[in-house]
Amino acid sequence: MAGYAENDWFFPTCGEDECDGYFLPFIFLLKLGYHCALSAVLITFFPFMERIGFIGLGLMGKPMAKNLLKAGYAVTVFNRSRGAMNEMAILGAQLANSPSLVAQQSDVVLTCLPDSPDVEGVVLGENGILSGSRPGMLYIDHSTIAPATSRKLYDTLKTISINALDAPVSGGDIGAQQGTLSIMVGGDEAAFQRSLPILQTMGKNIIHVGEAGAGQVTKACNQIVVAMTVQAVAEALTLAKKSGVDPAKVRNALLGGFAQSRVLEVHGQRMIDRTFQPGFKLRLHRKDMNIVLQTGKELNLPLLGAAQVTELMNAMIAQGKGELDNSALITLYEILGGMD
Repeated sequence: MAGYAENDWFFPTCGEDECDGYFLPFIFLLKLGYHCALSAVLITFFPFMERIGFIGLGLMGKPMAKNLLKAGYAVTVFNRSRGAMNEMAILGAQLANSPSLVAQQSDVVLTCLPDSPDVEGVVLGENGILSGSRPGMLYIDHSTIAPATSRKLYDTLKTISINALDAPVSGGDIGAQQGTLSIMVGGDEAAFQRSLPILQTMGKNIIHVGEAGAGQVTKACNQIVVAMTVQAVAEALTLAKKSGVDPAKVRNALLGGFAQSRVLEVHGQRMIDRTFQPGFKLRLHRKDMNIVLQTGKELNLPLLGAAQVTELMNAMIAQGKGELDNSALITLYEILGGMD
């Protein structure tokens, strides 16, 4: 078509007076902003796209919700603090004043909240998701909470014909921003298949691991591995430093061998650079480790390594360092080694 660059059907290069009348609505929408325009166009021509509600716009939730907008979904958001909501509104999100109102305007509601009581309150509490829901909706929880809580929510929502998935994520704030999260999902197969197009806007490694609660069990396993690897990296780099060997060179050497890991790559660099702004707050990782230990207790399963690293986290929090990135664990080893 004259006036359009090749493969540029959506972003015309001509002026308004030169374009086919068919494209004028697109140009007008583009002037309102990319995200608003894309959502409106896709909803008009692809009405089967689910309307998304997103509750919890924290360090992880906000970039995840942004990726949904970028993919063209109509997104309605709610957050306890208004600042994050206003930022999302600029990008094209609709705002709601309660979880109930989010549910009323959505086909699928996602949450990303700090802990089990927060999720239960948002779903089952006054003006919660349940009060604004209807049969046929899908609920997806990206929070890291107790598997027992996920099973309770699944059972409760199932009685009113709402499917629920527990879908905690891993990959940190970087993965959330880049849309490369690992998402571990528990719940019914049909609900998982319905959720896939949505989850694929936020993650790359998306695994249906089993029935309700299985996603949270998988996340608990993930947090054991991450916590104990952070501990191992902190020990190794502290040993190098006290031995008079450059920790940065030690890290580079280890990255080329069998000890290499994403934690060594990212958290090891943070330890060397002393950049402890979160990331993943240590107090939240400790919360996850408490879930790990409680789950082990319910199964009469000793988790000795998990218990040890949790105690180290307790010591960090007692020192007032709970808001730092979990890589700040190295500072405790330095104190214990007389290096602080």
